[in-house]
Amino acid sequence: MKTLIIVTHPNLEASNWNKAWVEELKKQSDITIHDLYKEYPDERIDVQREQRLVEAHDRIIFQYPLYWYSTPPLLKKWFDAVLLYNWAYGPEADKTTGKQIGVAISTYGTAESYQPTGSNRYTLDQILAPVQALARFISAVYLPHFAVNDTSDVTPERLAQSSKDYVRHLMTVQPAAEA
Repeated sequence: MKTLIIVTHPNLEASNWNKAWVEELKKQSDITIHDLYKEYPDERIDVQREQRLVEAHDRIIFQYPLYWYSTPPLLKKWFDAVLLYNWAYGPEADKTTGKQIGVAISTYGTAESYQPTGSNRYTLDQILAPVQALARFISAVYLPHFAVNDTSDVTPERLAQSSKDYVRHLMTVQPAAEA
């Protein structure tokens, strides 16, 4: 299965977690890493190029740090620019049908803070509901997310383990059963 990892971190070089994940992913076959902020520093997205990338892959993973309970701005812009009517949705759309879509996310908060009784009051599944809805809207299949929480707690061991866990997740994750 060919996987496209759309990395959307405004400063990937300064990121401990997302950078470590990318380095580990580079060791894998059938994975294409696509860094949106590196490709589009002016934020002018080449829509046809992006659509060709999506078409060439079976699985698309959006990798990013949680930004104010949402995606970084360039990823939202990518959704708006690339996922077009009669390409991703609409009566003639078929380019994203059956593709698998998932999220790999890093959060500053602890896992406990992303619970109904935690300081954020919402789970990551609830926060990621817009991406799940997007996947459903474009006839794609949503995958369970991968997350690392408490990103302020950086150790070499934790970085290495998280990177291995992420790759294992990508190799084994299956779509969740529809409710």
